[in-house]
Amino acid sequence: MQNTNRLIDDFKKLTKTTIWKHLNAMAVNYAVYSTHLKGLPPYLTDFGTYLYCTDTNMVIVSLDCCGHDDSLTYKESQSLSALILANGCKPRISTVFKLAKTVRLAKERLQGTDIKVYGILLTEAQIVNADELKELWEQHNLMVIDGFRGLKYRSAGVNDDDELPCKEYVKKVVDCTDETPTTGKTMAKTAAPATETSEDERDMTGSEEFGQMLDRLLKEGAETKDEDDTANITLPDGEIQQNQDLSVKVEILAPLANPREELNRLVGCADIKRRLDELLALTRYNQMMRELFPNGKQHQVSLHSLFLGRPGTGKTTVCKIYGSLLHQAGVLSKGHVVVCDRGTFIGTLWGDEERSVKQVVDMAKGGVLMIDEAYLLNGKHENDPGKLVIQLLMNILADEKQRDIAIVLCGYKEPMMRMLDMNPGLLSRFPNKFEFADFTVDELKEITCRRIKDYNYRFTIQAWGKYSKLLADAYQVRDPETWGNARFVANQLERIYLLHASRCVRQQPKDKKDILLLTPEDIAPIETPRQRPRIGF
Repeated sequence: MQNTNRLIDDFKKLTKTTIWKHLNAMAVNYAVYSTHLKGLPPYLTDFGTYLYCTDTNMVIVSLDCCGHDDSLTYKESQSLSALILANGCKPRISTVFKLAKTVRLAKERLQGTDIKVYGILLTEAQIVNADELKELWEQHNLMVIDGFRGLKYRSAGVNDDDELPCKEYVKKVVDCTDETPTTGKTMAKTAAPATETSEDERDMTGSEEFGQMLDRLLKEGAETKDEDDTANITLPDGEIQQNQDLSVKVEILAPLANPREELNRLVGCADIKRRLDELLALTRYNQMMRELFPNGKQHQVSLHSLFLGRPGTGKTTVCKIYGSLLHQAGVLSKGHVVVCDRGTFIGTLWGDEERSVKQVVDMAKGGVLMIDEAYLLNGKHENDPGKLVIQLLMNILADEKQRDIAIVLCGYKEPMMRMLDMNPGLLSRFPNKFEFADFTVDELKEITCRRIKDYNYRFTIQAWGKYSKLLADAYQVRDPETWGNARFVANQLERIYLLHASRCVRQQPKDKKDILLLTPEDIAPIETPRQRPRIGF
Protein backbone atom coordinates (compact mmCIF):
# COMPACT_ATOMS: atom_id res chain seq x y z
CA MET A 1 0.00 0.00 0.00
CA GLN A 2 1.41 3.36 -1.00
CA ASN A 3 2.39 5.71 1.84
CA THR A 4 0.30 8.86 1.32
CA ASN A 5 2.47 10.80 3.78
CA ARG A 6 5.77 10.02 2.01
CA LEU A 7 6.78 13.64 1.39
CA ILE A 8 6.09 14.74 4.97
CA ASP A 9 7.66 11.61 6.48
CA ASP A 10 10.84 12.15 4.44
CA PHE A 11 11.13 15.72 5.71
CA LYS A 12 10.62 14.60 9.32
CA LYS A 13 13.78 12.47 9.17
CA LEU A 14 16.01 15.41 8.30
CA THR A 15 18.55 17.23 10.45
CA LYS A 16 20.56 20.42 10.19
CA THR A 17 23.27 18.56 8.28
CA THR A 18 20.97 16.81 5.81
CA ILE A 19 18.06 19.11 5.07
CA TRP A 20 19.74 21.35 2.50
CA LYS A 21 20.86 18.38 0.47
CA HIS A 22 17.29 17.11 0.59
CA LEU A 23 15.89 20.45 -0.62
CA ASN A 24 18.12 20.29 -3.69
CA ALA A 25 17.17 16.64 -4.22
CA MET A 26 13.51 17.69 -4.33
CA ALA A 27 14.34 19.92 -7.31
CA VAL A 28 15.02 16.86 -9.44
CA ASN A 29 12.09 14.80 -8.17
CA TYR A 30 9.63 14.75 -11.04
CA ALA A 31 6.69 14.02 -8.73
CA VAL A 32 7.15 17.05 -6.44
CA TYR A 33 6.22 20.59 -7.46
CA SER A 34 8.29 23.23 -5.63
CA THR A 35 8.67 26.98 -5.67
CA HIS A 36 10.57 29.69 -3.80
CA LEU A 37 8.85 32.79 -2.40
CA LYS A 38 10.48 35.92 -1.01
CA GLY A 39 7.74 35.90 1.60
CA LEU A 40 4.39 34.30 2.34
CA PRO A 41 1.88 36.85 3.71
CA PRO A 42 0.20 37.54 5.97
CA TYR A 43 2.38 35.94 8.67
CA LEU A 44 5.68 35.18 6.89
CA THR A 45 5.94 38.38 4.85
CA ASP A 46 9.65 38.88 5.55
CA PHE A 47 10.72 35.24 5.55
CA GLY A 48 12.01 33.39 2.49
CA THR A 49 9.82 30.34 1.96
CA TYR A 50 9.98 27.14 -0.08
CA LEU A 51 6.80 25.19 -0.86
CA TYR A 52 6.87 21.49 -1.80
CA CYS A 53 3.72 19.70 -2.93
CA THR A 54 2.55 16.32 -4.19
CA ASP A 55 -1.00 15.16 -4.77
CA THR A 56 -1.30 14.30 -1.05
CA ASN A 57 1.21 16.43 0.90
CA MET A 58 2.41 20.02 1.18
CA VAL A 59 5.51 21.08 3.12
CA ILE A 60 6.17 24.76 3.90
CA VAL A 61 9.83 25.49 4.68
CA SER A 62 10.40 28.95 6.16
CA LEU A 63 13.83 30.59 6.62
CA ASP A 64 14.41 32.81 9.67
CA CYS A 65 17.64 34.70 8.81
CA CYS A 66 17.86 36.59 12.10
CA GLY A 67 21.56 36.19 12.85
CA HIS A 68 23.47 33.85 15.16
CA ASP A 69 24.87 35.07 18.50
CA ASP A 70 24.16 35.03 22.23
CA SER A 71 21.60 37.83 21.93
CA LEU A 72 19.40 35.55 19.82
CA THR A 73 19.23 32.72 22.29
CA TYR A 74 15.69 32.51 23.59
CA LYS A 75 12.96 30.32 25.05
CA GLU A 76 9.80 29.49 23.14
CA SER A 77 6.46 29.42 24.91
CA GLN A 78 4.98 26.09 25.99
CA SER A 79 1.72 26.97 24.20
CA LEU A 80 2.78 28.51 20.85
CA SER A 81 2.30 32.01 22.23
CA ALA A 82 2.85 34.97 19.91
CA LEU A 83 5.37 36.56 22.31
CA ILE A 84 8.58 34.95 23.53
CA LEU A 85 11.43 36.13 25.70
CA ALA A 86 14.94 36.55 24.32
CA ASN A 87 17.95 36.42 26.63
CA GLY A 88 18.27 39.90 28.11
CA CYS A 89 16.08 41.45 25.41
CA LYS A 90 12.54 42.71 25.07
CA PRO A 91 9.82 40.20 24.08
CA ARG A 92 9.71 39.35 20.38
CA ILE A 93 7.18 37.74 18.08
CA SER A 94 7.73 34.00 17.80
CA THR A 95 8.59 32.82 14.29
CA VAL A 96 7.33 29.36 15.27
CA PHE A 97 3.98 30.95 16.06
CA LYS A 98 3.95 32.69 12.65
CA LEU A 99 4.67 29.41 10.87
CA ALA A 100 1.96 27.62 12.87
CA LYS A 101 -0.57 30.29 11.80
CA THR A 102 0.58 29.89 8.17
CA VAL A 103 0.12 26.11 8.27
CA ARG A 104 -3.36 26.56 9.73
CA LEU A 105 -4.26 29.12 7.04
CA ALA A 106 -2.96 26.81 4.27
CA LYS A 107 -5.19 24.01 5.57
CA GLU A 108 -8.19 26.36 5.42
CA ARG A 109 -7.40 27.31 1.84
CA LEU A 110 -7.10 23.64 0.90
CA GLN A 111 -10.43 22.62 2.39
CA GLY A 112 -12.19 20.10 0.20
CA THR A 113 -8.92 18.36 -0.70
CA ASP A 114 -7.03 15.52 1.00
CA ILE A 115 -3.80 17.52 1.20
CA LYS A 116 -1.96 17.30 4.52
CA VAL A 117 0.16 20.37 5.39
CA TYR A 118 3.39 20.38 7.38
CA GLY A 119 5.64 23.31 8.38
CA ILE A 120 9.41 23.41 8.89
CA LEU A 121 11.26 26.38 10.36
CA LEU A 122 14.98 26.82 9.74
CA THR A 123 16.30 29.54 12.06
CA GLU A 124 19.72 31.01 12.76
CA ALA A 125 18.72 31.66 16.38
CA GLN A 126 19.25 29.21 19.23
CA ILE A 127 16.12 27.92 21.01
CA VAL A 128 17.33 26.78 24.44
CA ASN A 129 14.24 24.70 25.23
CA ALA A 130 13.86 23.11 21.78
CA ASP A 131 14.04 19.55 23.11
CA GLU A 132 11.15 20.20 25.51
CA LEU A 133 8.92 21.50 22.71
CA LYS A 134 9.34 18.87 19.98
CA GLU A 135 6.20 17.01 21.02
CA LEU A 136 4.18 20.25 21.11
CA TRP A 137 5.42 21.29 17.67
CA GLU A 138 4.64 17.88 16.22
CA GLN A 139 1.08 18.17 17.53
CA HIS A 140 0.76 21.35 15.43
CA ASN A 141 2.40 19.70 12.37
CA LEU A 142 5.65 21.62 12.82
CA MET A 143 9.35 20.88 12.96
CA VAL A 144 12.02 23.40 14.00
CA ILE A 145 15.74 23.21 13.23
CA ASP A 146 17.62 25.95 15.08
CA GLY A 147 21.23 27.11 15.24
CA PHE A 148 21.59 27.34 11.44
CA ARG A 149 24.62 29.40 10.37
CA GLY A 150 24.79 31.49 7.19
CA LEU A 151 21.19 30.73 6.32
CA LYS A 152 20.78 33.96 4.39
CA TYR A 153 23.52 32.89 1.97
CA ARG A 154 21.84 29.59 1.08
CA SER A 155 19.46 28.84 -1.76
CA ALA A 156 17.93 25.65 -3.13
CA GLY A 157 16.80 24.68 -6.61
CA VAL A 158 13.11 24.17 -7.34
CA ASN A 159 10.95 22.24 -9.78
CA ASP A 160 8.26 24.67 -10.99
CA ASP A 161 7.04 22.37 -13.73
CA ASP A 162 3.72 23.89 -14.89
CA GLU A 163 2.48 20.49 -16.07
CA LEU A 164 2.40 19.02 -12.57
CA PRO A 165 -1.25 18.95 -11.40
CA CYS A 166 -0.24 19.54 -7.77
CA LYS A 167 0.77 23.08 -8.74
CA GLU A 168 -2.91 23.99 -8.37
CA TYR A 169 -2.73 23.28 -4.65
CA VAL A 170 0.22 25.66 -4.29
CA LYS A 171 -1.74 28.32 -6.20
CA LYS A 172 -4.61 27.98 -3.73
CA VAL A 173 -2.22 28.83 -0.92
CA VAL A 174 -0.21 31.52 -2.71
CA ASP A 175 -2.72 33.28 -4.95
CA CYS A 176 -4.78 34.44 -1.98
CA THR A 177 -1.86 36.70 -1.05
CA ASP A 178 -0.32 39.68 -2.74
CA GLU A 179 2.99 37.87 -3.14
CA THR A 180 4.04 36.72 -6.60
CA PRO A 181 6.16 33.57 -6.55
CA THR A 182 9.76 34.23 -7.55
CA THR A 183 11.09 30.87 -8.54
CA GLY A 184 14.70 29.92 -8.63
CA LYS A 185 16.30 28.16 -11.53
CA THR A 186 14.19 25.20 -12.65
CA MET A 187 16.32 22.12 -12.29
CA ALA A 188 14.02 19.23 -13.06
CA LYS A 189 12.36 20.42 -16.25
CA THR A 190 14.11 19.37 -19.46
CA ALA A 191 13.30 19.97 -23.07
CA ALA A 192 11.64 17.13 -24.97
CA PRO A 193 13.68 15.64 -27.82
CA ALA A 194 12.68 16.73 -31.31
CA THR A 195 12.67 13.19 -32.69
CA GLU A 196 9.75 10.85 -32.16
CA THR A 197 10.18 7.91 -29.83
CA SER A 198 9.27 4.41 -30.81
CA GLU A 199 6.18 2.68 -29.50
CA ASP A 200 8.34 0.36 -27.38
CA GLU A 201 10.14 3.32 -25.82
CA ARG A 202 6.86 5.05 -25.05
CA ASP A 203 5.55 1.90 -23.42
CA MET A 204 8.68 1.54 -21.32
CA THR A 205 8.89 5.13 -20.13
CA GLY A 206 5.19 5.21 -19.40
CA SER A 207 5.05 2.00 -17.44
CA GLU A 208 4.55 2.05 -13.71
CA GLU A 209 7.32 -0.49 -13.21
CA PHE A 210 9.88 1.69 -14.97
CA GLY A 211 8.79 4.76 -13.05
CA GLN A 212 9.14 3.01 -9.73
CA MET A 213 12.58 1.67 -10.57
CA LEU A 214 13.79 5.04 -11.81
CA ASP A 215 12.48 6.74 -8.70
CA ARG A 216 14.22 4.21 -6.50
CA LEU A 217 17.55 4.47 -8.29
CA LEU A 218 17.66 8.24 -8.68
CA LYS A 219 15.88 9.46 -5.58
CA GLU A 220 17.23 6.97 -3.12
CA GLY A 221 20.53 6.64 -4.99
CA ALA A 222 22.73 3.68 -4.34
CA GLU A 223 22.79 4.17 -0.59
CA THR A 224 20.78 1.02 0.02
CA LYS A 225 23.01 -0.72 2.53
CA ASP A 226 21.91 -0.77 6.16
CA GLU A 227 23.76 1.49 8.59
CA ASP A 228 24.65 -1.58 10.67
CA ASP A 229 26.41 -3.08 7.65
CA THR A 230 29.66 -1.42 8.73
CA ALA A 231 29.62 -3.34 12.03
CA ASN A 232 29.80 -6.64 10.15
CA ILE A 233 32.91 -5.74 8.13
CA THR A 234 36.09 -7.55 9.10
CA LEU A 235 39.08 -5.20 9.08
CA PRO A 236 42.77 -6.21 8.75
CA ASP A 237 44.99 -6.17 11.83
CA GLY A 238 47.05 -3.22 10.58
CA GLU A 239 50.55 -4.74 10.57
CA ILE A 240 52.83 -5.68 7.69
CA GLN A 241 56.08 -7.64 7.71
CA GLN A 242 58.74 -5.89 5.63
CA ASN A 243 61.22 -8.67 6.36
CA GLN A 244 61.89 -11.27 9.05
CA ASP A 245 63.31 -8.68 11.43
CA LEU A 246 61.08 -5.69 10.78
CA SER A 247 57.31 -5.19 11.06
CA VAL A 248 55.45 -1.92 10.53
CA LYS A 249 52.13 -0.77 11.99
CA VAL A 250 49.59 0.66 9.55
CA GLU A 251 46.62 2.82 10.60
CA ILE A 252 43.21 1.40 9.64
CA LEU A 253 40.19 3.73 9.59
CA ALA A 254 36.87 1.89 9.88
CA PRO A 255 34.04 2.85 7.48
CA LEU A 256 31.43 5.34 8.64
CA ALA A 257 27.81 4.35 9.19
CA ASN A 258 26.49 7.76 7.97
CA PRO A 259 29.07 9.21 5.55
CA ARG A 260 26.55 11.52 3.86
CA GLU A 261 25.84 13.26 7.17
CA GLU A 262 29.58 13.57 7.82
CA LEU A 263 30.10 15.08 4.36
CA ASN A 264 27.33 17.63 4.91
CA ARG A 265 28.85 18.54 8.29
CA LEU A 266 32.18 19.54 6.74
CA VAL A 267 32.95 23.24 7.01
CA GLY A 268 33.65 24.83 3.62
CA CYS A 269 34.89 22.32 1.01
CA ALA A 270 32.00 23.26 -1.34
CA ASP A 271 33.90 22.30 -4.50
CA ILE A 272 35.04 19.00 -3.00
CA LYS A 273 31.48 18.12 -1.98
CA ARG A 274 30.29 18.90 -5.51
CA ARG A 275 33.01 16.77 -7.12
CA LEU A 276 32.25 13.85 -4.82
CA ASP A 277 28.56 14.11 -5.68
CA GLU A 278 29.41 14.07 -9.40
CA LEU A 279 31.54 10.95 -9.03
CA LEU A 280 28.86 9.19 -6.99
CA ALA A 281 26.20 10.25 -9.48
CA LEU A 282 28.13 8.51 -12.25
CA THR A 283 28.34 5.30 -10.21
CA ARG A 284 24.57 5.47 -9.58
CA TYR A 285 23.97 6.12 -13.27
CA ASN A 286 25.98 3.02 -14.15
CA GLN A 287 23.93 1.02 -11.66
CA MET A 288 20.72 2.23 -13.27
CA MET A 289 22.00 1.39 -16.76
CA ARG A 290 23.02 -2.11 -15.66
CA GLU A 291 19.45 -2.79 -14.53
CA LEU A 292 17.82 -1.22 -17.57
CA PHE A 293 20.27 -2.42 -20.24
CA PRO A 294 22.20 -5.46 -18.90
CA ASN A 295 24.05 -5.94 -22.19
CA GLY A 296 24.90 -2.27 -22.69
CA LYS A 297 28.39 -0.81 -22.38
CA GLN A 298 29.13 0.83 -19.03
CA HIS A 299 31.14 3.98 -18.36
CA GLN A 300 34.48 3.24 -16.73
CA VAL A 301 34.65 4.97 -13.34
CA SER A 302 38.14 5.42 -11.95
CA LEU A 303 38.23 5.75 -8.19
CA HIS A 304 41.91 6.69 -7.90
CA SER A 305 42.30 10.28 -6.75
CA LEU A 306 44.67 13.09 -5.82
CA PHE A 307 44.03 15.04 -2.61
CA LEU A 308 46.07 18.24 -2.82
CA GLY A 309 46.42 20.65 0.09
CA ARG A 310 48.28 21.68 3.21
CA PRO A 311 48.03 19.93 6.61
CA GLY A 312 44.81 20.36 8.58
CA THR A 313 42.62 21.03 5.54
CA GLY A 314 40.61 17.83 5.95
CA LYS A 315 42.24 15.40 3.52
CA THR A 316 42.17 12.40 5.88
CA THR A 317 38.61 13.19 6.99
CA VAL A 318 37.36 13.40 3.40
CA CYS A 319 39.26 10.22 2.49
CA LYS A 320 37.39 8.38 5.24
CA ILE A 321 34.06 9.75 3.95
CA TYR A 322 35.08 8.90 0.38
CA GLY A 323 35.65 5.23 1.14
CA SER A 324 32.40 4.94 3.10
CA LEU A 325 30.35 6.62 0.36
CA LEU A 326 31.80 4.30 -2.25
CA HIS A 327 30.96 1.34 -0.03
CA GLN A 328 27.37 2.51 0.33
CA ALA A 329 27.21 2.98 -3.42
CA GLY A 330 28.16 -0.67 -3.84
CA VAL A 331 31.47 0.17 -5.56
CA LEU A 332 33.80 -0.88 -2.73
CA SER A 333 33.09 -4.02 -0.71
CA LYS A 334 34.30 -2.64 2.65
CA GLY A 335 34.96 1.11 2.54
CA HIS A 336 37.76 1.18 5.15
CA VAL A 337 40.89 3.33 4.73
CA VAL A 338 44.49 2.12 5.04
CA VAL A 339 46.76 5.09 5.85
CA CYS A 340 50.38 4.82 4.69
CA ASP A 341 53.40 7.01 4.03
CA ARG A 342 56.94 6.54 2.69
CA GLY A 343 58.04 4.76 5.88
CA THR A 344 55.39 2.08 5.38
CA PHE A 345 57.06 0.88 2.17
CA ILE A 346 60.79 1.58 2.52
CA GLY A 347 62.53 -1.20 4.43
CA THR A 348 66.14 -2.15 5.22
CA LEU A 349 66.69 -5.08 2.86
CA TRP A 350 66.50 -5.69 -0.88
CA GLY A 351 62.94 -6.62 -1.83
CA ASP A 352 61.29 -4.99 1.22
CA GLU A 353 59.46 -2.46 -0.98
CA GLU A 354 57.85 -5.11 -3.16
CA ARG A 355 56.77 -7.17 -0.14
CA SER A 356 55.39 -4.06 1.59
CA VAL A 357 53.39 -2.88 -1.42
CA LYS A 358 51.85 -6.31 -1.91
CA GLN A 359 50.80 -6.59 1.75
CA VAL A 360 49.42 -3.05 1.92
CA VAL A 361 47.40 -3.49 -1.28
CA ASP A 362 45.96 -6.78 0.03
CA MET A 363 45.12 -4.98 3.27
CA ALA A 364 43.35 -2.16 1.38
CA LYS A 365 41.27 -4.39 -0.91
CA GLY A 366 37.64 -3.43 -0.64
CA GLY A 367 38.57 0.04 0.58
CA VAL A 368 40.93 2.97 0.12
CA LEU A 369 44.71 3.00 0.14
CA MET A 370 45.69 6.48 1.28
CA ILE A 371 49.34 7.47 0.87
CA ASP A 372 50.11 10.62 2.84
CA GLU A 373 52.84 12.97 1.59
CA ALA A 374 53.11 10.72 -1.45
CA TYR A 375 55.60 13.08 -3.14
CA LEU A 376 58.28 11.83 -0.69
CA LEU A 377 58.34 8.59 -2.71
CA ASN A 378 59.82 10.59 -5.57
CA GLY A 379 63.34 10.87 -4.14
CA LYS A 380 66.02 13.03 -5.72
CA HIS A 381 68.41 10.15 -6.34
CA GLU A 382 67.90 7.93 -9.36
CA ASN A 383 68.12 4.75 -7.29
CA ASP A 384 65.84 5.97 -4.49
CA PRO A 385 63.70 2.99 -3.38
CA GLY A 386 60.61 5.20 -3.36
CA LYS A 387 60.70 5.25 -7.16
CA LEU A 388 60.29 1.46 -7.14
CA VAL A 389 57.17 1.87 -4.98
CA ILE A 390 55.72 4.27 -7.57
CA GLN A 391 56.40 1.78 -10.35
CA LEU A 392 54.80 -1.05 -8.37
CA LEU A 393 51.73 1.10 -7.76
CA MET A 394 51.49 1.88 -11.49
CA ASN A 395 51.49 -1.85 -12.23
CA ILE A 396 48.57 -2.26 -9.83
CA LEU A 397 46.70 0.64 -11.40
CA ALA A 398 47.12 -0.93 -14.85
CA ASP A 399 45.66 -4.27 -13.67
CA GLU A 400 42.00 -4.40 -14.72
CA LYS A 401 41.36 -7.03 -12.04
CA GLN A 402 42.16 -4.51 -9.30
CA ARG A 403 38.71 -2.88 -9.27
CA ASP A 404 37.82 -3.27 -5.60
CA ILE A 405 40.28 -0.63 -4.38
CA ALA A 406 40.74 3.13 -4.58
CA ILE A 407 44.24 4.63 -4.26
CA VAL A 408 44.44 8.21 -2.99
CA LEU A 409 47.70 10.17 -3.12
CA CYS A 410 47.81 13.08 -0.65
CA GLY A 411 50.17 16.00 -0.15
CA TYR A 412 51.15 19.57 -0.95
CA LYS A 413 50.08 20.53 -4.44
CA GLU A 414 53.41 21.72 -5.91
CA PRO A 415 55.62 18.71 -5.03
CA MET A 416 52.78 16.33 -5.89
CA MET A 417 52.44 17.79 -9.37
CA ARG A 418 56.22 17.63 -9.85
CA MET A 419 56.16 13.93 -8.97
CA LEU A 420 53.36 13.29 -11.46
CA ASP A 421 55.14 15.26 -14.19
CA MET A 422 58.28 13.16 -13.73
CA ASN A 423 56.38 9.87 -14.04
CA PRO A 424 54.69 9.64 -17.45
CA GLY A 425 51.40 7.79 -17.28
CA LEU A 426 50.93 8.28 -13.54
CA LEU A 427 48.82 11.43 -13.83
CA SER A 428 46.39 9.74 -16.24
CA ARG A 429 45.83 7.00 -13.66
CA PHE A 430 44.51 9.62 -11.20
CA PRO A 431 41.73 11.47 -13.05
CA ASN A 432 40.00 12.70 -9.87
CA LYS A 433 41.80 15.74 -8.46
CA PHE A 434 40.52 17.38 -5.27
CA GLU A 435 42.14 20.61 -4.05
CA PHE A 436 41.83 21.45 -0.35
CA ALA A 437 42.13 25.18 0.25
CA ASP A 438 43.20 26.74 3.54
CA PHE A 439 40.28 27.57 5.81
CA THR A 440 39.28 31.21 6.17
CA VAL A 441 39.04 32.88 9.59
CA ASP A 442 35.23 32.57 9.51
CA GLU A 443 35.48 28.87 8.68
CA LEU A 444 37.96 28.34 11.51
CA LYS A 445 35.48 30.05 13.84
CA GLU A 446 32.74 27.70 12.68
CA ILE A 447 35.04 24.72 13.24
CA THR A 448 35.66 26.06 16.75
CA CYS A 449 31.93 26.32 17.51
CA ARG A 450 31.26 22.81 16.28
CA ARG A 451 34.07 21.32 18.33
CA ILE A 452 33.13 22.98 21.61
CA LYS A 453 29.51 21.96 21.04
CA ASP A 454 30.63 18.33 21.18
CA TYR A 455 31.36 18.97 24.87
CA ASN A 456 28.30 21.24 25.35
CA TYR A 457 30.59 24.23 26.02
CA ARG A 458 29.62 27.82 25.19
CA PHE A 459 31.73 30.96 24.99
CA THR A 460 30.57 34.05 26.81
CA ILE A 461 30.29 37.07 24.52
CA GLN A 462 33.51 38.51 25.99
CA ALA A 463 35.38 35.19 25.66
CA TRP A 464 34.25 34.74 22.06
CA GLY A 465 35.41 38.27 21.24
CA LYS A 466 38.82 37.60 22.77
CA TYR A 467 39.22 34.26 21.04
CA SER A 468 38.10 35.66 17.67
CA LYS A 469 40.64 38.49 17.84
CA LEU A 470 43.48 36.17 18.83
CA LEU A 471 42.57 33.78 16.01
CA ALA A 472 42.37 36.59 13.44
CA ASP A 473 45.75 37.96 14.58
CA ALA A 474 47.39 34.51 14.33
CA TYR A 475 45.87 33.99 10.88
CA GLN A 476 47.20 37.37 9.71
CA VAL A 477 50.84 36.49 10.50
CA ARG A 478 50.66 32.78 9.63
CA ASP A 479 53.35 31.03 7.63
CA PRO A 480 51.43 29.39 4.75
CA GLU A 481 53.92 26.52 4.67
CA THR A 482 53.49 25.55 8.33
CA TRP A 483 49.99 26.84 9.17
CA GLY A 484 47.95 24.02 10.70
CA ASN A 485 44.42 25.09 9.69
CA ALA A 486 41.94 22.95 11.67
CA ARG A 487 44.80 21.37 13.61
CA PHE A 488 45.74 24.85 14.84
CA VAL A 489 42.19 25.27 16.19
CA ALA A 490 42.29 21.83 17.82
CA ASN A 491 45.55 22.67 19.60
CA GLN A 492 44.18 25.99 20.89
CA LEU A 493 41.01 24.35 22.16
CA GLU A 494 43.01 21.74 24.06
CA ARG A 495 44.79 24.59 25.82
CA ILE A 496 41.46 26.30 26.56
CA TYR A 497 40.01 23.09 28.00
CA LEU A 498 42.99 22.74 30.37
CA LEU A 499 42.71 26.31 31.60
CA HIS A 500 38.93 25.98 31.93
CA ALA A 501 39.24 22.80 33.98
CA SER A 502 41.85 24.41 36.27
CA ARG A 503 39.62 27.45 36.82
CA CYS A 504 36.54 25.35 37.61
CA VAL A 505 38.44 23.21 40.13
CA ARG A 506 39.89 26.34 41.72
CA GLN A 507 36.71 28.45 41.81
CA GLN A 508 34.08 25.68 42.16
CA PRO A 509 31.15 27.21 40.17
CA LYS A 510 27.87 27.43 42.10
CA ASP A 511 25.61 26.68 39.11
CA LYS A 512 26.14 23.54 37.01
CA LYS A 513 25.51 25.60 33.86
CA ASP A 514 28.53 27.76 34.68
CA ILE A 515 30.82 24.74 34.46
CA LEU A 516 30.11 24.58 30.71
CA LEU A 517 30.75 28.30 30.14
CA LEU A 518 34.10 29.35 28.65
CA THR A 519 35.17 32.76 29.97
CA PRO A 520 37.94 35.21 28.96
CA GLU A 521 40.06 33.78 31.77
CA ASP A 522 40.13 30.46 29.87
CA ILE A 523 41.52 32.02 26.67
CA ALA A 524 45.30 31.94 26.75
CA PRO A 525 47.39 34.03 24.33
CA ILE A 526 47.87 32.21 21.05
CA GLU A 527 51.44 31.45 20.08
CA THR A 528 51.82 32.75 16.55
CA PRO A 529 54.27 31.01 14.19
CA ARG A 530 57.29 33.01 13.20
CA GLN A 531 57.66 34.00 9.59
CA ARG A 532 60.52 32.24 7.83
CA PRO A 533 63.31 34.71 7.01
CA ARG A 534 63.49 35.64 3.34
CA ILE A 535 66.81 35.38 1.53
CA GLY A 536 67.66 37.95 -1.10
CA PHE A 537 65.66 40.90 -2.30
